[in-house]
Amino acid sequence: MAGRLRGVFEQVRAALFPSRQAPVQSTTQAGHVRERKYGGSTKAMAASYGVAPRTVLRWIDGTRHPKGADAERLQREALDVQTTERGRERKAKQLQTLGTYSGITARVGRTRTFEIRGSDAIRARDVHLSLTGEQAAALARAEDEDEVREVIGEALADYFNGGAYIGFTADDFEYDPDDFDLN
Repeated sequence: MAGRLRGVFEQVRAALFPSRQAPVQSTTQAGHVRERKYGGSTKAMAASYGVAPRTVLRWIDGTRHPKGADAERLQREALDVQTTERGRERKAKQLQTLGTYSGITARVGRTRTFEIRGSDAIRARDVHLSLTGEQAAALARAEDEDEVREVIGEALADYFNGGAYIGFTADDFEYDPDDFDLN
């Protein structure tokens, strides 16, 4: 992703499925995406990207490389096709059995980036979350950035509702994906 660190979704996939990294070469990425997402159809992939089928074939054979938004999208889709729905569900079931402590933690930065709606009294510090098995399972099942943000928002609400504050919901939290880590 040009000029930006990996998004939250990419970090979650890398942490939960470490052996399922997207290929580095755009030629391999294009081939995997065509086969696994578009059922081997060059025409369908080209239509989705808004390019000619010949362009997709050139991405696959290496005579051309996608640029800009196409390159970023190809990288995201290549990561996505590395984990199947069945694999995500299997991992989610494993994580659900872990109960209140899954062993998976998240760090959300509060310095200049973390906001709780309606409050301007925010101290500069990181929030370290210990995710439950249910929350970790929801991350494994997540299919996009918005679903991951919802799960992390719920974990933040649980964190703050467990202290002196009450009544927070996932919608009360926004954070910078560049100031987030999952371990």
